[in-house]
Amino acid sequence: MTASKQALDGVRVLDIATFLAAPFTGTVLADFGADVIKIELPGSGDPLRKFGTDSGCGDTMVWLSEARNKRFITLDLRVPEGREAFLGLVAVSDVVLENFRPGTLEKWGLGFDVLKAVKPSIVMLRVSAYGQTGPYRNKPGFARVAHGFAGLSHLAGTPDGPPVVPGSTSLADYISGLWGAVGVLMALRVAEQTGAGQVIDVSLYASVFRLLDELAPVYARFGEVRERLGADVPHVVPHGHWQTNEGKWLALACSSDKIFERLARAMGRQEFCASDRYATNAQRLAGRAEINAAIAAWVGAMSQAEAITACDEVGVPCGPILAIDEIFENPQYLARGDLMRVQDERAGEVVVPASIPLLSETPAQHRRLGGALGVDTETVLHELLGIDAAGVERLRRRGAA
Repeated sequence: MTASKQALDGVRVLDIATFLAAPFTGTVLADFGADVIKIELPGSGDPLRKFGTDSGCGDTMVWLSEARNKRFITLDLRVPEGREAFLGLVAVSDVVLENFRPGTLEKWGLGFDVLKAVKPSIVMLRVSAYGQTGPYRNKPGFARVAHGFAGLSHLAGTPDGPPVVPGSTSLADYISGLWGAVGVLMALRVAEQTGAGQVIDVSLYASVFRLLDELAPVYARFGEVRERLGADVPHVVPHGHWQTNEGKWLALACSSDKIFERLARAMGRQEFCASDRYATNAQRLAGRAEINAAIAAWVGAMSQAEAITACDEVGVPCGPILAIDEIFENPQYLARGDLMRVQDERAGEVVVPASIPLLSETPAQHRRLGGALGVDTETVLHELLGIDAAGVERLRRRGAA
């Protein structure tokens, strides 16, 4: 679907961040029409360009996917001429995204007070490991460290095993990027109404901690420290993963007594629903081991397709645990267009996750994958600041662009 107008048309964003968290905010905004200008250090650029699997074009597959829909220029903000050009861009922009260690921009004379003097309505997203305040504000950190500090890694793994990576080593980066996008949209609304900009302070650890359901209130009230449960969850049974007879896995969840009754009926174990057995979730929590073993035997006698069909027929939520090769063949992914095939002038055909959410009237549009370092420098500086080719060349000679 093509739309002449997108949700964020007219919004200009300066992305001076590196790696993934704050830049992902820029990618989300760019997917929906914002003019996101990625500003990188001349010569080296964002380290994300070299992080991940080589695409054959000089940048990685991560870069092609997660730096998409942006424009790419080089400026050294530490050089006076580069700082001056950046402030010129701030004057004609709406948002600045950064994720340097707290205080770095202030050392360069580019703190929020300076930006706001140039553009009173400017919105500034600041992403860091521990936030802009507190005793840990100056500590470095990446997503893996944030997962541990937020309490997530403590929950990931089996009861008798070590804490493990909770799915993706970059999860906190992506989550922080999404929180950042939410913050930017709220701040832009305020700026439109009042003309006043503001700072959005997002930390990697708090972005994850906020998603850990009742962990905090339960500990505060009852002193309960949740431990690792593998595929199980603490307060609902059955709710986990089971292996089929061909070695595949499925996820199955019974979140109510009625759903469990349907499952018991499909299993031929109606006795489980007796009032003195497992009719209530409280009873099932006490009988977790027996119920899980019964489901394991039932699922283990069938193929994945047979087990899912049996659950579908009685209305029990159940689905396959898919590897990426299976995702590429899955009819739901294909019908929804969740895998976007695009042609890139540098890398050829590349498949990337499609943009979400799906907006009915102003959907996301794909314009380009992550581009080469500085490919748009001359165009952007001429278009927005009136600097001609000779002026850009002077900036380059001085190490500013």
